[in-house]
Amino acid sequence: MTKREPLGSADRGETKMDLSHLRREARTALELAVIALAPSDLIDRLASCAGLLEALGELPAQSPPVVALVPDLVERSRAALAKWDEWQKERLARGKA
Repeated sequence: MTKREPLGSADRGETKMDLSHLRREARTALELAVIALAPSDLIDRLASCAGLLEALGELPAQSPPVVALVPDLVERSRAALAKWDEWQKERLARGKA
């Protein structure tokens, strides 16, 4: 297994490196959300995604949990990160007003 081989469902094309980047992004967003006192539901979503990405990163790429969870987790993680970006932009806009 290389870093560029697809994980889970081959049609999604997520690689181990893609998930590593997503995990790092989710972890960083979580830390910033906690410091910024973001809404608890947003923090919870980021924490859930970051934790699952961390746990799945330790498993073999074609293991049943990875195959079963990665497709939905990637979508949920990207949605949580989009919500974080949206919240952060709104907060910055209010600070400038």
